[in-house]
Order: sequence, then structure tokens, then C-alpha cells
Amino acid sequence: MGYSNAGFEIVGIDIHPQPHYPFSFVQADALKLTPEFIASFDAVHASPPCQSYSDLAKRNGNGHMWPRLIEPVRAMLANSGLPYVIENVDGAPLINAVILCGTMFPKLRVLRHRLFEANFEIVPPPHKKHPRVHTFDRRKSHYGKTDEWKDFVQVTGGGNCTLAAAREAMGIDWMTKAEINESIPPAYTQLIGQQLLEQMYGSLESKSA
Repeated sequence: MGYSNAGFEIVGIDIHPQPHYPFSFVQADALKLTPEFIASFDAVHASPPCQSYSDLAKRNGNGHMWPRLIEPVRAMLANSGLPYVIENVDGAPLINAVILCGTMFPKLRVLRHRLFEANFEIVPPPHKKHPRVHTFDRRKSHYGKTDEWKDFVQVTGGGNCTLAAAREAMGIDWMTKAEINESIPPAYTQLIGQQLLEQMYGSLESKSA
């Protein structure tokens, strides 16, 4: 959605069905796409499965049980010659990655760090101090002193707010709770998409000058 808001036409690809996906969708194994198919696009964003690199997998010591797809995805995208972005969680083996956080975007109320590797420059906004987050935990000193519609909320796992509040905090109005748990705010990719378009148009203008 963020790339759409930035001005791109979107085609989504996933190995599993995505019935709530709001754009054109192709169910396929991304690593089996032909070079000719990939070349039909102007840019590619990839979000390989993150479970192998997650904090939970590190704590449980079972990261090896999940596929590690960043390297083959990177090779495929580099061979395409297209502008590309690879997104993943903190700790993922991305190269020269930029971190984005909900505190960087005035309309967001989530602390969701995500890394973005790209073969073009991404300039992130200032990373602000993390505020306290709405909680259901009676043991925390700020229990009962926050509002899920005004304060930052948690949307991972069981969460600590209603689905409606999570959607509003993330800038997402079409996902289920399980889908929001694995998503990134569209504001992140809108920022990246806008910067990519500026660089693409700037490159075209310099060639025509």
C-alpha cells in the first residue's frame, strides 16, 4: 500500500494465498520467477520470511528450522539489474541496511523496527526516543494510565490493544490481527517509494539533458 501511495502500480507475489491482498496478486514461488517476468517491472521489493532471524528464534535456539532466503533473493534481484529493496527484522543479514521505526512517522503509534537493504539511497527520518506503550500488564507502573487510541501500542503476538486500535496505529484498515502481526506500516514503504521515484526521475532527466 505504501508503494501504491507513492505512485507505483503494484503486483504482489507470494507462495501462499493472500485473500485480503488489495492489489493484483500472483500465487507463485518468488525464487522460481523467470528473469523475463522480473524484467517486466520497474522495481522490486522483497520481504523474505523472517522467522529464522527473529529474536524469538534466537531465544529458542531454533532459527535453523526456518528457511534462510535473504541470500538467494538478493542474488536474484541483483541479477535483474532493477532497483530493489529487501526488508527484514533486526538481526537479519542485510547489507548497509537502513532502519525505520514508527517514531519516525507522525501518524504512526507503533514501535516496529524494520531493516531495509536497497541498491539505491534511502534517507530515513530522525529516530526519536521511544515513548511508553499501552499495556494490559497490571505489573507495569503505567497500567491504566494510557489510551489505546492516543498512545503507542504493541501489535505483535497477542498484542495489547483491540484490532481496531492496532489498525489505526499502523495505518492499515484491511488486515486481520494475524496479518497485522507480520506486516509493516505502509508509511515505511511510501517513504522508500517516494525517494526511489525521485531518484528514478532524476536519473532520466540527467540522461535526457
